[in-house]
Amino acid sequence: MIIYAVADIHGNPKRISLINDNFKKLNPDILVVAGDITNYTKAASVITQLSDMPVPVLAVRGNADLPKVENLLDKYPNTDSLHFKQISLNGICFTGISGTIPVPFSSRICLREKRALNKLESLIKDSSVLVFHTPPRWTRDEVMGKFSAGSRNLYKFVRKNQPNVLICGHIHERAGFTSIGKTLVVNCSISKTCAGAIIDYHKGGKPKAKIIKRTDM
Repeated sequence: MIIYAVADIHGNPKRISLINDNFKKLNPDILVVAGDITNYTKAASVITQLSDMPVPVLAVRGNADLPKVENLLDKYPNTDSLHFKQISLNGICFTGISGTIPVPFSSRICLREKRALNKLESLIKDSSVLVFHTPPRWTRDEVMGKFSAGSRNLYKFVRKNQPNVLICGHIHERAGFTSIGKTLVVNCSISKTCAGAIIDYHKGGKPKAKIIKRTDM
């Protein structure tokens, strides 16, 4: 399975156009959106455009997405929210939690973060792809190249459960990939230089990631 992963679209028409252009070049099997789909407004318009994509679209909300985004994702025919859901495609299981609370030099998935992660634990397997908006602490999460702003509890969760892939965004300047143990962590935030990431992942195989450089700037 070829996963096209993006985050931080922020309802920007140029970024949606960029995603469409990359579909023609990369021919992915699925689009995963790791939050900040909108910029608080025009949610229906943005999600309509995502639903028109030629492959299934799985997503979580970010801090710039109002709660109604959750309902809209489940309303449209080609989009699904991953919030506490388990969706299997081509033998690979996707799940996640929506939301992010940004606080100075830190982020939390939600107010009851530990409880939420404990609830999610029953849904994951070794081969799962987890999707969050915020990155784990100390993992592609440096703001201005200096201050880690990821979630400490998410980092501990990944260390304990070791899913094969975690897809995130939120920290725009730190798009890229690294590992926590055997877990491939991919920050796929769209930025001035990055157009998301391609993850080549087949059941029983080792996932591989590649950051897509923007050529339209």
